[in-house]
Order: sequence, then C-alpha cells, then structure tokens
Amino acid sequence: MNRILAILSIALLITSCAGTPHLTSPNGKIALDINQDSTTTLTVKYVNGNISENLFTISSLGVMTSDSANVSNNFSLKKTTPGVKSEYTMLTGKKSVCTNEYNEYEFASTDIEGVSMILRIYNDGVTLRYVTTPDSPIVGEITQYTIDADKKRWMQQYDPGYERFFPEQTGHDQKHNRWGYPALVEFNDSTWGLFTEAAIEKENCASLLKATDNESEYAVEWASSASCTATPWRVVIIGSLNNIVESTLVTDVSPEARIDTSWIEPGVASWIYWAYNHGSKDYQILKQYIDLADTLNLPYTLIDAEWDEMSNGGDINDVAAYAASKGVKPLIWYNSSTGWINGAPGPKFRLNKPEDREKEFAWLEDNGFAGVKIDFFPGDGQETMSYYIDLLESAAKHHLLVNFHGATVPRGWQRTYPNLMSVEGVYGAEWYNNAPILTNRAAAHNATLPFTRNVIGPMDYTPCTFSDSQHPHITSHGHELALTVLFESGIQHLADRPESYLAQPAEVLEFFSTLPSTWDETKLLAGYPGNHTVIARRKGNDWYIAGINGTDEPMEVTPDYSHVNKGEISGIMFTDSGNPDSPWSISTVTSLPEKINMQPRGGFVIKVQ
Repeated sequence: MNRILAILSIALLITSCAGTPHLTSPNGKIALDINQDSTTTLTVKYVNGNISENLFTISSLGVMTSDSANVSNNFSLKKTTPGVKSEYTMLTGKKSVCTNEYNEYEFASTDIEGVSMILRIYNDGVTLRYVTTPDSPIVGEITQYTIDADKKRWMQQYDPGYERFFPEQTGHDQKHNRWGYPALVEFNDSTWGLFTEAAIEKENCASLLKATDNESEYAVEWASSASCTATPWRVVIIGSLNNIVESTLVTDVSPEARIDTSWIEPGVASWIYWAYNHGSKDYQILKQYIDLADTLNLPYTLIDAEWDEMSNGGDINDVAAYAASKGVKPLIWYNSSTGWINGAPGPKFRLNKPEDREKEFAWLEDNGFAGVKIDFFPGDGQETMSYYIDLLESAAKHHLLVNFHGATVPRGWQRTYPNLMSVEGVYGAEWYNNAPILTNRAAAHNATLPFTRNVIGPMDYTPCTFSDSQHPHITSHGHELALTVLFESGIQHLADRPESYLAQPAEVLEFFSTLPSTWDETKLLAGYPGNHTVIARRKGNDWYIAGINGTDEPMEVTPDYSHVNKGEISGIMFTDSGNPDSPWSISTVTSLPEKINMQPRGGFVIKVQ
C-alpha cells in the first residue's frame, strides 16, 4: 500500500502534457512547466482552483565550469523528493518557529558531467541552485528571468551599500541596467513575486539583476569572479502580499545554525550617532545615552565611530565601566578597513587579520562588550562575502553580537550565524543627516520597505525620530513610533536624542521599556507598497499592531484581524492628535477598531495584552 501511495505521489508531482514535465508545490498552488526545445527553460505558474496563470519564465538556465568551454544549459530530470518537511527555530526575525516544506527536483546536466540543478518548489515560492563536483567548479552562470514589461515593480538601482529607494515603475521605465535585491513584482491583483538570493558561502560572490536589451529580461550577474561547487539559491517568493511579507523562504533555504546560540540575547538599544555624529568622541555625551538606556529599561547602548579619540573626562574603558554600573550592555563600532579607509573614521585595521581580530574580540569579551557594529564594506565580491563570514565566526567565539553597516543585504546568514542581529543595507533615518531628499520621501519609502527590503531579513533603519537632525522630518509621532514594530531588527536602535524621548508621555516611555525586537508571529493586516502598511506582530501572548500612511492625504484603513486576538481585549492605542502642540492621542481599548483613521504621513500602534 505504501509503495502505491509513493507512486501516486510522484505521479501528482510530475505530470506530462505532450512530454512536458509539470512540477508543483506541496499544496499545488505553484506549478512549473519545463520546456526543452533547444535549451531548458521553466515557466512559473500560480494555480487558483481551475485557473492557472503564467507569472514569469526562467528563460535561461545554466552555468560555466572551469574545465569546459561549453555552457551547461540543458538538463534532464534525475530525481524527485516529494513532501520534504521540517521545523526550525529562529532567535530573531518575523517568526520564532518556521516550517520548511517543499518538493525537490534534481536535474542532471546533459552538457557537462557532474553538474546538477536543484529545484525546490515551496508553497510560497521557487528556489534553485547549481551544484558540481570539486574537480569541475562553477565559474559563471546564465540564469535569466523574463517578466512582462507592463507589470508594476519596485526595484532598487544597484548600489553596493543598498542605500537607495524602491520607486514604483514598469520594465518600460527602467533607465538603469543594474538592480539590487530584493525586487518586488505585481503579477496581478492577488499574486506577487519577490526576487532575491540566499545561502552565500565563503566561496561565493553575491549577485544582482542586470537588465538585458529586452526590457522584459533580467540576467543574474555575479558581482565578481568566483569559483564554487554550489551557487547560492536563486529565490522567488510567490503569492499574495501577505505571503510576501510573512515568508521565511530566505532562511528556509539557508543552512542551519553553525554556532552555539545559548548566549544570544536580542534587544533594543539607545544610539548616539543620529543626533551627534561625532558624539562617541565625548565621554559625557555617551554617558547620557547609557542613562537613557537605563531609564527606558533598554538592554543595550551603541558606541559609534571615533570612540578611539574619546575625551572630555573618560575613555573607552571608563564607558564600559559606567555602562556596567547601570546594567547596560555596550555595543561598539569598527571600520571594516576594506571599503572607505582614507579620510574615514576609526578605529581601523583591527579586524582584518585573524590574529588582530582574535586579540580585539577577546579584549571586548573580557571588558563586558556585547557586540560589534562593523561598517564600510566595499561591495558584493567573493572576498568580501568571505570576510563577512569570518567576522561572524570570530565574533561568535567571543560571544559578540554583530551588526553590519555600509553593507550588503541579508541573504540568510541570520539563520546560519544567529549572532547576526541586523544589517543596514537600507536608506534609513541616518540619511536625515546626509541629504534633504528623505524629508519628502520618507513616508512612502517607509510604506514600501515592509514589502521589499525587510522581507529578506533584519534591517537597521534606526527608527523613531520625534525630533530633527540636520534635515527635518515631516512624518508624525504616530508614524515614527509605528516603525519600531513595522521594521524588524534583532537589535532595534532607537535613534533620537535623550531629551526628545524623555519629553514624551509616560505611556510612550512604558512602551519603549517593554518593546520586543524579536517576534513569534507576523501577519500583514493591510497595505500596498508606498501607500500604507498595517502589520501585527506577536510576542508571547501580546500583539503589537502598527500602521503607517505613506501618502500626504488622510487615510482610513480596515485591517484584517482574522489572525489576531478577537473579542474583548486589554490594550493601549497610540495615534496622532493632529495638533502639533500636543501630537499624541493615547487611549485604552477593549476591542480592536474596525476602521482606523491616519493623518497624512501618520501612523498608529496598538499594544494588545
């Protein structure tokens, strides 16, 4: 009987129409047709009842190997592994318990012996990678996506620091030919796709999307030369906007944790740099941020650049001692010394060599530092990817949390190296220091990030600025508070100055004192990129529901609470009064409001206990 069921299962996974294999996800909603006319291509479909719609095509597949002048672009189905299912836990991210379920198909190259393509179809996406033998490493790739140029997309012009906007456009609008991950596409009113990659090892470089002469086509372009036995996973999350936001596909395909995790404690931190760019040179100002963390019950404070030039009554040892006396754990900044070096702040050249890094990290561990922020990386090349992993491994040996800045975007390392708390890779609040452009674009940008950048991993946006930096903000207090829930980061750095936070109502200070930075569950309740976002996140028995208006007009939203606590509740709601002299409207709630009104560029938070 079991043998018959197994045969039936495989028959369902691989059907044939005129000899064309047809592959599906475990729930049957995602299907792939294989075309093998001259080269192998894959057409990705979404199935809703009896209706099947083509979404996009993987119009080129294959690799180049070091021992062959030929390209491997023809594959035959070799092995099918249906119904693979497991669970894993995450210390950070949008869910604490994740389900990893897929059907796997292995294809053998008919061009180059030893080369295979592994295809996994999940209920919320498609992933593929190429593998080979050590004696015939992969040195290039010809994977290419074809997407109808008329479809809306939100893509970021490629920048090695990933600090750009995600403007709404179509394939016809794209004047630049290189695009960074992730890339969001609206295939129809109910089906979306988010393109990215995951599971980069030391032998890999990262990749990007390069537009071809055809405005519908994007080729996967390696950021540098590399020689590998397995490429990263090419990842496309597929489904509704809810599926996109809630997906854990990037970590699903990434290797499990390789380090001891018993010591890792995510949390919220005070942060000096936004208000005082050179504040870490001043011992007295640093003490104010330690005091702020103590007052708000935050576990961490971040000592930023130039601490090696500290004066005004103390040095780094004095800061560490003062933080310890307050029960606050310090995080500390370093220049990676691989990107911006000349004219850049220090300290520099303390982490490049393994022996220097070991000495520095041992000193940090011995003196009570809890983690490092490492900044200014040069790009997505293979040497830089290897350096990232070296830093994560070395930091873990000394029980140090890690935050990468001026860096690439997450590609699944948050599962493999759970001491990775956050990564910048975003046009965040720091840019209020640098240029006036964020002032007028922040609201729409903030309402885009939950559907793009933050889907793939932690994002160190450094939110919640009630006051102004060098350039003003015009988002509301409710909007800014909502970002602390909408934006996921294992260490959530609160960017504003102490006097600004301490001037807020007692209820806001209490909110900060219990704010989680990791979540057991995440649900999208309403939203559209650039327009508005409402997300609910659960920590234990508490739900945090946050929403923002990305437009310059008032807005009424109707959240879908079907996956959140229903009936009578005990909660508190923070929203905007509309009065600049008294900006808050704070009230207790005993039921979730069916409709919520938001001010222009406004927002709200509901904490439900």
